[in-house]
Amino acid sequence: KWGGVSMRSVMDLVRPQPEARWVVFYSFGDGPDQGVYYDAHPIEQMSYHLTMLAYDMNGEPLTFGHGAPLRLRNEVQLGFKQVKWIKGVEFVADFSKIGGGYGGYNEDHEFFGYRQSI
Repeated sequence: KWGGVSMRSVMDLVRPQPEARWVVFYSFGDGPDQGVYYDAHPIEQMSYHLTMLAYDMNGEPLTFGHGAPLRLRNEVQLGFKQVKWIKGVEFVADFSKIGGGYGGYNEDHEFFGYRQSI
């Protein structure tokens, strides 16, 4: 069981600009080939009731191995899309100028499309 603050609540507080279509999560961690680990998620998924910035698991604070101090939980995305060790969140209209321009560290460095089906 995950605990944290819902992205819906975060969006209510920060009120993203109308042109924002993506939410980019940046990690303190680097990817295996170096470079900042990041991932972009459609802004519509941030309103899903289980999408959150998690800081605890099963009633206990997150451990480093589970992404402490803060990690993303987006239950409509695959596991590798759940950014750990979050240091920043950015609301953007387009992600083409971030990293390699493909929407995430994995997409920039591997040979599959932007979204994998669940």
